[in-house]
Amino acid sequence: MRFALRNGFRSRLQSRRTAQIAATVLAPLLALGVVGPLTHRAAAQSHESAHPRHLSLDAVTAAHTLPNGLEIQAGSIQSGSIQSGSAVMQVTALRDDLLRVRIGATGTLPEDASWAVLPASRTASVNVKAENTDKTVGFSTAKLRVSIQRNPLAMTVTDLAGNVITEDIPDHPIEFHGNEFRIHKRSPEDEHYFGLGDKPGPLDRRNEAFTNWNTDAFGWQESTDPIYKTIPFVLTFRKGIAAGVFLDNTWRSSFEFNKELRDGYSFGSEGGPLDYYILYGPAPKDVIQEWAWMTGATPLPPLWTLGYQQSRYSYYPESEVRRIASRLRSEHIPADVIWLDIDYQLKNRPFTVDPERFPHFDQMIQDLKAEHLHTVVITDLHIAKLPNAGYKPYDSGIAGDHFVKNPDGSIFSGVVWPGPAVFPDFTQKSSRDWWGTLYADFVHRGVAGFWNDMNEPSVFEVVSKTMPDDTQHRIEEPGFQTRTASHLEIHNVFGMENSRGTFEGVLKLAPDRRPFVMTRASYAGGQRYAATWTGDNSSTWNHLRQTTPQLINLGLSGFGLAGADVGGFAGSPQPELLTKWLEIAAFHPIDRDHTSMGTFPQEPWENGTTEDLNLRRKFIETRYRLMTYLYTTAEEMSRTGIPMMRSLFLEFPNASKDRHPIDLNTNNEFLMGPDLLVAPSPYEDMLDNYDAVLPPVGWYDFWTGKRIANKGQESMRLGNDNIPDKELQINLHPSVDTVPVFARGGSILPIQPLVQSTEEKPAGPLTLRVYPPLRAGNPCEGSLYLDDGISYAYQKGDYLRLKFTCELTPTGITVKVSPREGSFTPWWTQFSVEIYGATKPAASVTTASGPVTATYSSEHQRVAAIVPDDGKGLNLTVTY
Repeated sequence: MRFALRNGFRSRLQSRRTAQIAATVLAPLLALGVVGPLTHRAAAQSHESAHPRHLSLDAVTAAHTLPNGLEIQAGSIQSGSIQSGSAVMQVTALRDDLLRVRIGATGTLPEDASWAVLPASRTASVNVKAENTDKTVGFSTAKLRVSIQRNPLAMTVTDLAGNVITEDIPDHPIEFHGNEFRIHKRSPEDEHYFGLGDKPGPLDRRNEAFTNWNTDAFGWQESTDPIYKTIPFVLTFRKGIAAGVFLDNTWRSSFEFNKELRDGYSFGSEGGPLDYYILYGPAPKDVIQEWAWMTGATPLPPLWTLGYQQSRYSYYPESEVRRIASRLRSEHIPADVIWLDIDYQLKNRPFTVDPERFPHFDQMIQDLKAEHLHTVVITDLHIAKLPNAGYKPYDSGIAGDHFVKNPDGSIFSGVVWPGPAVFPDFTQKSSRDWWGTLYADFVHRGVAGFWNDMNEPSVFEVVSKTMPDDTQHRIEEPGFQTRTASHLEIHNVFGMENSRGTFEGVLKLAPDRRPFVMTRASYAGGQRYAATWTGDNSSTWNHLRQTTPQLINLGLSGFGLAGADVGGFAGSPQPELLTKWLEIAAFHPIDRDHTSMGTFPQEPWENGTTEDLNLRRKFIETRYRLMTYLYTTAEEMSRTGIPMMRSLFLEFPNASKDRHPIDLNTNNEFLMGPDLLVAPSPYEDMLDNYDAVLPPVGWYDFWTGKRIANKGQESMRLGNDNIPDKELQINLHPSVDTVPVFARGGSILPIQPLVQSTEEKPAGPLTLRVYPPLRAGNPCEGSLYLDDGISYAYQKGDYLRLKFTCELTPTGITVKVSPREGSFTPWWTQFSVEIYGATKPAASVTTASGPVTATYSSEHQRVAAIVPDDGKGLNLTVTY
């Protein structure tokens, strides 16, 4: 059976691999600019041949103030004199902490439109104060100061305290070469760079270089670039101060850090508008919230999407899907989702079901629902080219003129999974609306979510692995000029507009249910429409390690609802690797086990011993006990844009002694939400002990409840905040049996009883784990958000919000729960309050109603009491 599957796998991927081999052979030439980019460059220049062949913005030739900024004309210096400038540069303040820079090389600013930035944000404005001298022009806002040196032209942005946020390099002026442009910024040696989406490599982008060109990158490795997404947003961090730079340009673009210039970084594009934004913190969270204000936050997902998800390429026939579902339940592995890859379809044709493999598809969906399992199906964007065959997606698409075209007006066709295929023209609103209607049958059948794969777009049997550069897209979109654009302009936004069409279409079909869409390719702002994952990774220890910086940088780039193929997609993991990956992924935003055709089975009960299964089950169960905390964190993300999975510097920007990002000391640690720190071994396949770093706020072992004692935490308890970085370390021993997890001192975590799915009602009280701060006066707080998990009723007040606080007293501790906010009724009627860090039993535990019986565990250093919850709030006082 496995031999047959592997032969089928080879056949199915033959065209993809041919393209990959060809791309590998051409890679050195691509890097040298001999092929590939020359083609792009030629197409770009033919598209906008009105641009000057070469222009250097060397000096300001004229300037005038605007209510919200300034506009200048710029020229070049030739033979020692300034030439009259034809370029125009406009710098405006959208908010006091957010600037926009637009430059037109021929004296006209580019079209004021964006696929990424929300219209209300892009057109926002604040008044500024002009600040001009003989040598500079500029202005200030309530938070920033902009100063543009007249000759040579160079812009510096500082905060009002004089800290440099971004600074042009005077001897590297803004340059245009035909339609290409490049901007150089100064890079102090202690500045660090994050973001740019799912690009592999280290967390810090310093000393790296990247190309933005969405690419089907099967088998990508740590050095592979580009891969699936284009998010040209960089978060900068220096001495505790954060800022951001976003180049809003959908063409092939690039960012390089300290490669061309040791003390500089640069960004540019081969075509399109020079339109970029500067975001100011000073805290990293401030920048992330500004980014969400600009491009939108991830919508509140359905609760079930945070549950464990089982997938592979592919579960078929129908009996195999039912077997997997039955085994999940019989093994008591909590789960919420089963995914169907392309083999459920008839001959790989999107929006079809193979009647032989799935003779009772509708009944299967309902039977899975009865087991509290949601079904997510793949719906690739390539429509099989089947004229006169009764294939509705093709026939209706042709009738509505919804497909991408060649330059001669014929419909573009490329080979993908179903063979010859055509592609919807997603830059037309009418075509996205049509695309959305194709989901009606699946929605009515009860399919819960949809997977938009292959949407870079991927095309087989061509070296480029995508559409030709001159393929034509029609832009008919509110806020844009109606026109035709080449694929060079649309390629990087194609996947986002695909997922947008899916999200909006499914929402229209079921307006009171939150859609769930998973996309592989996207652009900045794509988080408004879809979750994502890191694509076709591999079953290697290095790829497990690579997952952490990828997911953190995706979160910092806006995609906070993201995951990886747990266990790895390409290849079969060692049993220990699968176990460890399932353990760590229990703390990721999306937890989906997925693998390729021809690999060994990768379900939790496969590829390992009974001990492996028990460990895998334990961590999935832990995820479900944390579900209330995870959902609360997801709701915060939907309001603020702050991701669920976080870098340490996002929560602790001043944790290190010199205020560098403490993550650079941590070797793959991360935070789930604000209060749980996960510290896996940096190299899980090695046996060496390792040092984890704990920011100086006090921490507790999540598994045992015991307070962590090390020099840094003790110094903090005694009031010494100037702690050397090395004193924040704790030495750990790697083990397949566990993953070190720590709870933040001064946090209160809601923990629920174990369930087998998010639809199952928990039985018992809601546990509040109270981890007291290390000293009186330090913050101690937590929160909880809950609703029905599926609808938009929360927007009308049908939700529950609680706030928790604690305060150390001379004799003990007081824990407070706020009165309920919102009309949603929770499943619990009691709180189990657990207070950690207790070295002896409580002398008394009381509420407003009187004494309460309490228990004490010396093993977990915990005092616990069960009290009723009447919704009116709670004050619980513990005296030792």
